[in-house]
Amino acid sequence: MRVRLAVLAVGTLLAAATAPLAHADAGNGLSVSAYGTLDGTVTVSGTYRCLDDTAGPVFVGSTLVQGDRSAGIGGTRAVCDGLVRAWTNSAVVKEPVYRAGRARVRATLMQLIPSGPLGLPLPGFLAAEDVDITLR
Repeated sequence: MRVRLAVLAVGTLLAAATAPLAHADAGNGLSVSAYGTLDGTVTVSGTYRCLDDTAGPVFVGSTLVQGDRSAGIGGTRAVCDGLVRAWTNSAVVKEPVYRAGRARVRATLMQLIPSGPLGLPLPGFLAAEDVDITLR
């Protein structure tokens, strides 16, 4: 039984690592894992790929929605080298309170691009995902 579980776990990780990135645009892409964790903090994760951050820094942001509750769950600075990389965002969320079960993650791969005469950064969205997950 342990061997079958280990093989299943390795197969699941391999499938997630090799799954195509969703909403790819010019080589940029983003995916969200099917499961998030809930243990005093909320953690969601997935993979991303971006090709070029010379115009400004790139971040993976995420929002967790469950019922009528919604909260931003961290942000991760992306490394844009064309490789598929893992991202993980975590946050202690006191209000609203989340529970184990179905939820939705809205994730974005976003670049801050200086714009205008003052050079104020504006968001440029490279990829987005809106995925149902299970919190456990």
